[in-house]
Amino acid sequence: MAVKFKKTYRFAVKSSLYITLFSTGLMGAILWLTDVFNWMTCVYFALAVGAFSFFVLQYRVERFIYRRVKKIYDDVSFLDASTFQGQHVTTDMATLTREVKKFATDKKVEIEMLRMREDYRREFLGNVSHELKTPLFTVQGYLSTLLDGAMSDKNVRKKYLERAEKGVERLIYIVNDLDMIAKLEMGDLNLEIAEFDIVKLVQNVFDLLEIESVKKDILLSFDQRYSKPIKVMGDAEKIEQVLINLVMNSIKYGKEKGSTEVSIEELTDDKIIVRVNDNGEGIEKQYIPRLFERFFRVDKSGSRDAGGSGLGLSIVKHLIEAHDERIYVKSEFGVGSEFSFTLKKAK
Repeated sequence: MAVKFKKTYRFAVKSSLYITLFSTGLMGAILWLTDVFNWMTCVYFALAVGAFSFFVLQYRVERFIYRRVKKIYDDVSFLDASTFQGQHVTTDMATLTREVKKFATDKKVEIEMLRMREDYRREFLGNVSHELKTPLFTVQGYLSTLLDGAMSDKNVRKKYLERAEKGVERLIYIVNDLDMIAKLEMGDLNLEIAEFDIVKLVQNVFDLLEIESVKKDILLSFDQRYSKPIKVMGDAEKIEQVLINLVMNSIKYGKEKGSTEVSIEELTDDKIIVRVNDNGEGIEKQYIPRLFERFFRVDKSGSRDAGGSGLGLSIVKHLIEAHDERIYVKSEFGVGSEFSFTLKKAK
């Protein structure tokens, strides 16, 4: 949007007034000393000098500043040079100063944003290479061992091929999660919004993860008996993925013989909130703001041993925000954690 400048005469008027007063005073003194002083001559002289100096100053100042300011604007792409065409803009120094300050502030913010993005890009690339390196080296190690002579032993061959397959599965898991995040960030992932029963969906997730929960003797349950369906609007498949990630995390980081409890509460007239509570190890306060960052792990070694891509919570956040909803987290170290998100009620 073009900046609106206005033509001002303050500088030319004041400057010409000073020149006129000095010139007229000097002229009057000379006439007085030569005994030919005349009031009318001084008045005509003052009017002539004032008018001439005003027009010369206004014209010269505009031409002088215009050329230089236009070049500055062109060089920094501050404003389109056409903004100045046909405008007497340069004597409006207040507007020009304000625009230059705004330009400097905007550029400072832009530089800071670019610096933050560069730091994030560097950290992200480091995390990706680190996550991919472990399964790649694992697969390479097993295959190299087989090629070096272990292929002839049938038992060793089968065992190493199975382990190599697990490494490939982990690679596929990471790549699929990265692909989903990329689609979510670019807006390429289409949501199929429809009405569904959130109670039934949670029960499906419990059934899917029952085997995993039994391994650690963790009880998956509702906070109460929901005898009636609770209808909400959203993409059922994507919300199921959200719940799978949250419940799976509660199992991974939960304590033996612990519990994971899901509650569904009315938040407002048109919103419900789904809470996933566990009595696991909890999260230290300083780590909570970074939980939804890609590849961020509170316990680097322990988290990696538990499996997963390190992208689960980032995907959860993107999926919930794609529904124009919010996700929250509360946690107390050594006590447990609660992840909750909102959904729109079906009418």
